[in-house]
Amino acid sequence: MAWLQLFRLEFRAILSDFSVAFTIFGGIVAYSFLYPLPYSNQVPREQHTVIVNEDGSQLSRKLERMLDATPEVKVVKRVHTIAEARTMLLSGEAGGILVIPSDFYRDLLLGKSPVLGYAGNASYFLIYSTVVEGMAKAAGTLGAEVKVLNHILSGDALPRAEKQYSPLQLNVKPVFNSTMGYVNYVVPAVFVLILHQTLLMAVGELSSHQNHSKKRSEGYWLQIPIWRLLIVRVLTFGGIYALGALYYFGFAFEFYDITRLASPLELWGLIIPFILSVIALGVVLGQLIRRPEILSLLVLLSSLILAFSAGFIWPLSSVPPLLVWLTNLVPSTPAIQSFLMLNQMGADFSQILPQYSLLWLQTIGYGGLAYWLLNRRDIEDA
Repeated sequence: MAWLQLFRLEFRAILSDFSVAFTIFGGIVAYSFLYPLPYSNQVPREQHTVIVNEDGSQLSRKLERMLDATPEVKVVKRVHTIAEARTMLLSGEAGGILVIPSDFYRDLLLGKSPVLGYAGNASYFLIYSTVVEGMAKAAGTLGAEVKVLNHILSGDALPRAEKQYSPLQLNVKPVFNSTMGYVNYVVPAVFVLILHQTLLMAVGELSSHQNHSKKRSEGYWLQIPIWRLLIVRVLTFGGIYALGALYYFGFAFEFYDITRLASPLELWGLIIPFILSVIALGVVLGQLIRRPEILSLLVLLSSLILAFSAGFIWPLSSVPPLLVWLTNLVPSTPAIQSFLMLNQMGADFSQILPQYSLLWLQTIGYGGLAYWLLNRRDIEDA
């Protein structure tokens, strides 16, 4: 059988199997929009906050305006009692409450530190932390102004007073992820996981379907040597997913304005062993799991475990070592870690050599295991 005919048969087998074709083409396109959607706003902003001002002084109202001016908080209402504010918080109309005590202005004049009260629903930790950050900024800025004013009243010049209001000056510069948003950090790793899961399901389902086809004895996959079948499968799926990688790391990165620090050559150097290892693992799973629906279910259920064990959502030090070791047997783990280091953190290629070597080892190991399983199948059929 000619090579061109083999590629045509393999491609026709992919397109004629609805679940495989939908997993590849529908999955890649649909997930590229669905997964980044929750992170499209990068970080929470303009969280609704209600204020209980028991002081009513000019300075306390200035604090309200300063709080409303922060990007994190939007003051939606001012009420007279904590009970009213609590009702708004419980009904979801507000994400936080700020209580300015009645002696706020007097304490500042006396040189005391007034205590601002805050309440929020910590179950929504992103909203909670955002509102707290906004309040800390506003209160810190007002406190700095008061200290500068006290220094001026003590006889210091304005430039000297501005430098002395705080014992230290912060100059915070992110080493990577300069936008401090979720899109630049979470979405690239999720893209790698999507490519991994859809490719694993597609290859595994096709292999499993062919093993249980009613016309199995007439199948082209049994009429050619195993090495030719593996080469055709790798090149066919590899070509499709090379286009998928171009779509994700090209168009999607531009669409979501994601930072790209790695060169195209470095990215392709990483993508090639990643795709090869996933295809080899997919063939292995297709031989071991006889029912395609169970294979798909296992791959989908493993997504959450793989995401949390890759180290970009949850620290690896908090993951059981046995689970970390097991997930390192799956190509997505070294691929996500090396991709984030290379493209999002600006690491050199030499710094990802452990993960890169692991991907090639997985390619060789799973490739050899796939060959052995296919050979055993042919012997059993003979």
